[in-house]
Amino acid sequence: MIMIENSTMTLEYKKRISKFLSLILRHQPETINLDLDGNGWALVSDILANKTLKFTMAELDEVVQTNSKKRFSFNEDKTKIRANQGHSLTTIDLDLKTQSPPEFLYHGTVAKFIDAIKKVGLQKMNRQHVHLSKDQETATQVGSRRGKPVVLSVRAEQMESQGFKFYVSENGVWLTDTVPPEFIVFKKA
Repeated sequence: MIMIENSTMTLEYKKRISKFLSLILRHQPETINLDLDGNGWALVSDILANKTLKFTMAELDEVVQTNSKKRFSFNEDKTKIRANQGHSLTTIDLDLKTQSPPEFLYHGTVAKFIDAIKKVGLQKMNRQHVHLSKDQETATQVGSRRGKPVVLSVRAEQMESQGFKFYVSENGVWLTDTVPPEFIVFKKA
């Protein structure tokens, strides 16, 4: 059990709390016997009472507010928290409304996946949606997590005109069910 006494958390500890929140809010709430409602909300009090990783409300608030990817959100009175997207839990409905995308959206990946993407497009794999970025810079950051980034352009407006639906998570990530290869612009090497 770890308890941070002071109000200045190290980046390492913030990252540890963020990874813990991702685990319990996006993938395995049963790790701490956490109950998520149908929209992915959990009681903050249940998270603060967990015995796996101890932190205060102020520390939790700091992680939520300073997370560069804005992965988590509180409800209005901060009694509940949820992940904004990226769930592998199929029972979660984030109650997203369809949105009209810009002409292009972007997806960051690495070269080793390009051949598969050319064959089957972008798939949601073990998540509820394919994640897309509104700008190339963000897609580059996403792709760089796994190595040298490759940024793919997605003809989102054209996809929408052919019946594909798009959503925007609370933290600005564009979501869709799949991106067939014919809507992806592959740059020449």
